[in-house]
Parts: sequence; C-alpha cells; structure tokens
Amino acid sequence: MNRNQDLKTNRALFLSDIHLGTRGCQADALLDFLRLHDAETIYLVGDIVDGWRLQKTWYWPQSHNDVVQKLLRKARKGTRIIYVPGNHDECFRDYCGTHFGGVEVMLEAIHETADGKRMLVIHGDKFDGVVLYAKWLARLGDWSYITLLKLNTVFNTVRRRFGLRYWSLSAYLKLKVKNAVQFIGTYETAVAEEARRKGVDGVICGHIHHAEIRDIDGILYINDGDWVESCTAVVERHDGRFEIIRWTDPATHAEDQGKLRHDALPHPRAA
Repeated sequence: MNRNQDLKTNRALFLSDIHLGTRGCQADALLDFLRLHDAETIYLVGDIVDGWRLQKTWYWPQSHNDVVQKLLRKARKGTRIIYVPGNHDECFRDYCGTHFGGVEVMLEAIHETADGKRMLVIHGDKFDGVVLYAKWLARLGDWSYITLLKLNTVFNTVRRRFGLRYWSLSAYLKLKVKNAVQFIGTYETAVAEEARRKGVDGVICGHIHHAEIRDIDGILYINDGDWVESCTAVVERHDGRFEIIRWTDPATHAEDQGKLRHDALPHPRAA
C-alpha cells in the first residue's frame, strides 16, 4: 500500500494531552494516526510532554522520540505547528513567542476557520480550580490517575489476548463517577464563557481528557480529548466542519483504509 496516497490532508488538526514521558501514553497509536493524517496547521493544545512525571521518573522510549521527530518532520515539510503549553508542560510557557525547530510557542491562539469563525485555542487548565488553587491536590490526583492507567494497561492486555479491541476502562470509570461528570460540565461552561468574553465564536481546548463538540449557549465548544485514554483528535475539514476522530485500533486502520473505524462528528452548526 502506498501510504502517501492514503494520507488525509485537513485544513487543521488539533492534538492535546499526549503525555509523552508516561507509560500510559499511546505513542504507537498516535504515530499511526500521524502517518495517515496531515494538515496545513497542527495545533498542539497542551500536555504534550508530561514534565510532572519526568521530574519523578525518567521514561522516554523510542516511540515517544518518534512522535517528536514525526511532528518536526511535518514542520520541515511546510506544516505550520503551533504549541500551546498546558499545566504538565508549563515550563514551555516561559518561551511563548519563540520558535523551536519550526514550532511556534504561544500561550493561546486564535484559529480562523474556512467559513470565517474565530476559535480561541487554549489548554484550559486555568479553568480547573484544583490546578489553579491547590497544585498539591492536583499532583495527588495525578498519582491516582497514573495508578488507574496502569490498571487500564493490564485490562487491555487481557482484552488483546482474546482478540478484543482497545477500550478505556479508566475513561469509563471516570464518566461513571458523579463528581467527575459535574466537573466536566462546569469546566466546559467556564471555558465557553471565556470564549464569549473574548468575543470569539468558539473555543478549542484539552486538559480534561474528554473529547466533545457541542454548542453552549451560542458558543462552539470543542475538546480534542487525549492520547492516553481515548486516542482522539479534532480535525477541521476544508469546508470548515469540525470532526472528532477516535483512533483506537491502529492495526485495523493501517491494513484496511476502506474501513476506517473512527467516529466523525459533524460541526454542530452545519446540521
């Protein structure tokens, strides 16, 4: 198969919460996705590298280095790459306004869609009260989360032995916890209000590892998810439509491009 012929070029691609440097990072799945998807502009919407985890334990396998090299290679070939750091890679916020290997670092960005809408691009951690006001509690939550991801890895190893596809136990449990559901709703509303305050049409963010496209009182809210639990990205098609792509079975994607198993959600305002 000629993969260059199968490369899907979009107007823009949004990725966040990759968490390179952690064992939970689905780097191989992301590499497979990046081999088959390209864009004129790629936004890295925070928590690309997990500085919190790397400060405690160094973990950097070849696949994580390959992700960085893949993105830098796209930049060399003409793709504009904008990096908006998050809380786990907040050290890069000291370099906003600079370029690294063709990658532009910004605290936040405004993306203009093909149909003229202006979208605020932010990681979103400043709207998380735990991160903002009690960092020690956030780090405790991070430890619990890593433990849950380890359980998730064991769970999916067993599933693969039975020929079953990847399924995120951690994401399922998180959405079953009432407080987590309430937090997501509160977070989404707060981020949408920030977009309204700035006078833009919508917001594209990450941080909570929950991919979503929906209208919140006239503001288009988009969260591109993560590459730890759900393996999701958001793309803007050339007509201005936004879609969530779920990339949970990379082997199937690579072998059979005619039967891509992804969830495509249309732009809510296009319905």
